[in-house]
Amino acid sequence: MTWRRAFAEVVRSGLKIEETRLEPLLALRTAAGVAIVIGPTLWLVSPAYAASAALGAYSAGGATFQRSWRPRKVVALGAGAGLALSTFVGYLAAGRLVTFLPLLAVWAFAAGMAWAVGSTAGIVAATTVGSMLVTITLPTSIGRALEHAGVIALGGVTQAVLILLFPIRRWGAHRDALADALAAVADYARRLRHDPTAPFDPEPLMTARDAAAVMPSQARTRPPVLHGPRGLAERIRPVVAALADPDVGAPAEGPGRDRARELLDAAADVLDAAARSIRRGTPAEVRPESKDVLRVDGEHEVLEGPARQAAERLVELLGEALEIAGSGCAHGRTPPPPGLAGARFLVRPTMLRLVPVVIRAVRRELRRDSPVFRHAVRLAAVATLGYLIAARLPLGHGYWAPIASVMVMRPDFHRTYARAVARLAGTLAGVALATGVVRALGPDAHVSGALAVVSAGLSYTLNRTGYAYSQCFTAAYVVFLLGMGGQAWEQTVPERVVLTLLGGVLAMLAYVVFPAWETPRLPGRLADWLAANGRYAAAVLRDYADPTREHHADMRRALLESREAHAAWQEAYDRARQEPVRPRGLTSREAQEAQEALQGFGRAAMLMESHVPRADGSVVPAAERFAEALETDTAKAAAAVREHRNPDWGRLEEALQAWDAAGKGSPVVRREAELQKRALEDFATAVSRTPLERDIGSAREEQRVRAAVAAEGDGSGPAHRNG
Repeated sequence: MTWRRAFAEVVRSGLKIEETRLEPLLALRTAAGVAIVIGPTLWLVSPAYAASAALGAYSAGGATFQRSWRPRKVVALGAGAGLALSTFVGYLAAGRLVTFLPLLAVWAFAAGMAWAVGSTAGIVAATTVGSMLVTITLPTSIGRALEHAGVIALGGVTQAVLILLFPIRRWGAHRDALADALAAVADYARRLRHDPTAPFDPEPLMTARDAAAVMPSQARTRPPVLHGPRGLAERIRPVVAALADPDVGAPAEGPGRDRARELLDAAADVLDAAARSIRRGTPAEVRPESKDVLRVDGEHEVLEGPARQAAERLVELLGEALEIAGSGCAHGRTPPPPGLAGARFLVRPTMLRLVPVVIRAVRRELRRDSPVFRHAVRLAAVATLGYLIAARLPLGHGYWAPIASVMVMRPDFHRTYARAVARLAGTLAGVALATGVVRALGPDAHVSGALAVVSAGLSYTLNRTGYAYSQCFTAAYVVFLLGMGGQAWEQTVPERVVLTLLGGVLAMLAYVVFPAWETPRLPGRLADWLAANGRYAAAVLRDYADPTREHHADMRRALLESREAHAAWQEAYDRARQEPVRPRGLTSREAQEAQEALQGFGRAAMLMESHVPRADGSVVPAAERFAEALETDTAKAAAAVREHRNPDWGRLEEALQAWDAAGKGSPVVRREAELQKRALEDFATAVSRTPLERDIGSAREEQRVRAAVAAEGDGSGPAHRNG
């Protein structure tokens, strides 16, 4: 993608309105927390203390809107504590650049490394840098600094108390994650009716698994309905795929295909009903016609063989889903699914035990080629440079420039640039709105405080509709807050706009000077996904050769690793498509074809998983040799992809020929092994190149992109969107 197209995408993305469900009650509760701390401190103490209290309450409230499966009150308390600590430590070093700048650089670097733990930790840590920059200008002594830090922490405590006293949609995010997983499998079943080889995005299942991990205190209060359906969704997915597949399931045409379509449609209806039940906390309601379809008549059933087995298994699993969701979702009314009453839950570490986890995560990212490490370096450099430049300008509130940089910067190119555009646009609109209101109503501290609370509530309400729109009311909130402290709008508005522009430009330039492009990393991500898929397919085959509990656990573990590698590839691929960087080692067309081949390979392994024998079932001895060959060849092929060499499947071919010579085992399993080999051959075709192609591949790709851009410019044809 060229820089011109990249900037056009950045502007569109930054100003895009995201369709999402608004949560006005949550916004109202969080805005009430801001009002509770502003009112008394403004009335009893001073505007300066009110500003500190508002900062703590607003930032802690904003942290609770970040995606986190921990209790929101814990997030609010953690954010308030971090803001208070950064305020006090910043004041201790304030007054002299020789002490404050190193502290600011180290603190910003640590905030950048917090992205190693997750996006929520990274965003909350960035707000502590902003707190350090703002509030060191307020206290006049160490005692006053402690007071301001305490008031800021009080804002976080207030938000936590409100969450405790007025819970809104308790376990709502967890319910949504589980319902989304069931709805995703329902959508998959419907698509299989028309396309038996339709792809499936495992992200909803991964999100549901992440949401299912709870702390011991959460496990005691979690609604029973949140225990079992995730596992059902995991088991139903390969069964519907096996039923729809014409190679190992229902025939491609005839009464068997019609029957399979009926079952898939009924399965989608049941899963959607279960998803609605879990999301809303109401009993599941399924159409009577769907229940009639889900009766496998032994005498008149048209499906035979593996398709018949898949249909019976599907009906059994859907019955479990209805049993869980059918009796309602109120706490204590829905019985846990069979076999799960004493099952161990997925453990999420407590805050204390999270410390070694954080240390290990940060240590893994402390390398020069890590996007998180490079983001931390950029953050530290831009924060200190922005502070120095703003301090030399004849403007007040110089901290706005580094704050703008810190809050828009992300580890990837597209989000950093999109947020910079969105922040500038939102700031312009917000300060214009606030200026008009202040001019109309006049400078009154109490009126400004009330308007600040209203702006905070609107910012929270629009938090998930787009950064530009929430930033509009955030900018208005800041203007009203400064007006509450006695700052005239004639001073604050021009300064805010100029310094925000400066901070956005610094953030953009930092990524150009010290980038972390995903495009050169694509071969490595693809190789990781290939190797993980190979281990998963081999684990499934070993379960055929020796169906034991240990092998089944290995298969499950390999499946999760394969999903993580797939998600890492998809994220890197999506980012690379938005980068103004020429393809290196893997063109966009090769990446797309290789991705489709690996999706087919993973799908073949999933189909095989749906027919895994029980512990007392028949075994397939030849599967063990094929599993060894498969794991070995995919591992070698992954190394070849990293080194830009052509993959080779020689050992896999020999194992398949030996399987044919033995002539033993299930023909269905043998057919699925053939599908895996065919998918790997497609992968090799996608990434293999002759020496001449290696020399001219990049030039050809660049020429194709230029032609697509030209076609888009003159309207003669559609541009290729893969860049």
